[in-house]
Amino acid sequence: MSPIAYLTRTVEFTAAHRLFRPDWSAERNAHAFGAAATSHSHVYRCAVTLAGVVDPATGAAADLGAFDRILAEEVVARFDGRDINRDLAEYAPGRTLPTGEALCLDIWTRVAARLPAGSRLACVRVQEDASLYAEYRGEV
Repeated sequence: MSPIAYLTRTVEFTAAHRLFRPDWSAERNAHAFGAAATSHSHVYRCAVTLAGVVDPATGAAADLGAFDRILAEEVVARFDGRDINRDLAEYAPGRTLPTGEALCLDIWTRVAARLPAGSRLACVRVQEDASLYAEYRGEV
C-alpha cells in the first residue's frame, strides 16, 4: 500500500461581494444577510489541499509547479480585484449568492477539472477574515 500525503497551498485575492436577493425587499435582505447585504470587500485566503501518493523518486505527492499554475489561473486571476456580483456572470443578481460556501464549490469544480493524473482534491477552504471560513471536501 502506497502512502498518501496531503499538500496544501494557500493563495490570496481581494474581491468585493454583496449577499442579496433582488426578489427580496431591502429589509428582508438586511435581516437575512446583515451587513453583508451591502457591497463590501475582503482579502480572501483560499487554501486548497491535494491528496496523492508520494512518488519515491521525487518525495512529492503532487507537481507543485502545476498546482501553483492552476491556482493562479482558476483562483487568483479569476477573483482578484473583482466585484464578484458584477464581474462573474454566475454570481450576478438573481443567480448564485457569492457566499464562502459557493466560492468553495466553484473553486473545487474548476481546480478538480485541471488536476494532473495521480492527484485528487481533498479540501477547499475560503476564508473571508480571521473568524470566518467555509470548507468543501467533496461530500455530496
